[in-house]
Amino acid sequence: MKQWISFSILIILILICAEILTESKSILDAVSFSLSIWKNNIFPSLFPFFVLSEIMVKYGMTEFIGNLLKPFMNKLFRIKSSAAFVLVMSIISGNPANAKYTRELYLNGDLNEYEATKILCFSCFANPLFVLGTVGLLFLNNKEVGILILLCHYISNLFIGLFLRNYHPSPAECEKVSLIGAVKSAHKKRLSNKSTFGEIVTNSLLHSINTLLLVLGVMTMCLIITTIIDNNISLNSVLQSVLNGSIEMTQGLKYISLEAIPLKLKCVLSVMILSFGGLSVHLQITSILSDTKIKYLPFLFSRILHSFISGILLFILFDFWIDIF
Repeated sequence: MKQWISFSILIILILICAEILTESKSILDAVSFSLSIWKNNIFPSLFPFFVLSEIMVKYGMTEFIGNLLKPFMNKLFRIKSSAAFVLVMSIISGNPANAKYTRELYLNGDLNEYEATKILCFSCFANPLFVLGTVGLLFLNNKEVGILILLCHYISNLFIGLFLRNYHPSPAECEKVSLIGAVKSAHKKRLSNKSTFGEIVTNSLLHSINTLLLVLGVMTMCLIITTIIDNNISLNSVLQSVLNGSIEMTQGLKYISLEAIPLKLKCVLSVMILSFGGLSVHLQITSILSDTKIKYLPFLFSRILHSFISGILLFILFDFWIDIF
């Protein structure tokens, strides 16, 4: 059976190579589009956060934020306070940054396998600048609906955290919040790290660039796949856009914005695609976590649930939101 699976994969790869050779122009356009998105949107928005977050982890920011948000993480999500760092940084920087932050804390021993899996499930946020700028202004040409999409995307993800609060709950921690205690915890963490500042910065730069190159490679591969599908399968244009979005998020969002459908439906489909993330984001995250025991299936289930909750929430709030503005 395994031999036939391997042979089938080989045949598919041969067919893909043949498609690349025969439809080289459309494939090259897809690669150029991928490089453009990476260069203009992904690299500028993620690189600074990737570098700074790794430096901050070494200097005890995990302990500092964890101490200040301890009651919030313990009572609401029943998870270890150090996971607060992943949640806060992911809200600011977007995916696949949550996988990078989760991996760092897991390898440092700050989170166990189940805690890392749990925080991964409800910290998968789209980059806010991408949602407001690219989706809201560039694609949909409407700043107000961009804000609504962002709010529904964020709020519904926190619902996932509440839904999973009883999934391997962490032991209760002392919920006393102290700024002085948080500073002392951060300082203690820094003293335990023997690397010099120069070594920390150098490693942060190398790790961040390697992660972003991985993101570029996966995104380009998924865009090539969607281009091949478009060249060979004829579907209803809206279904085609949704299919493309389920594989590569950015391309699907762009095509949906061009469809001759009501703005409300465009927004619902857009927030659902953003919340699911697309195969590209899923592959990026699994690649980053490949050397850990963090589980993927709960993450996949959470993305499907996140997609439906955000779509329903936006559908309910859309008319009210438009009336306000």
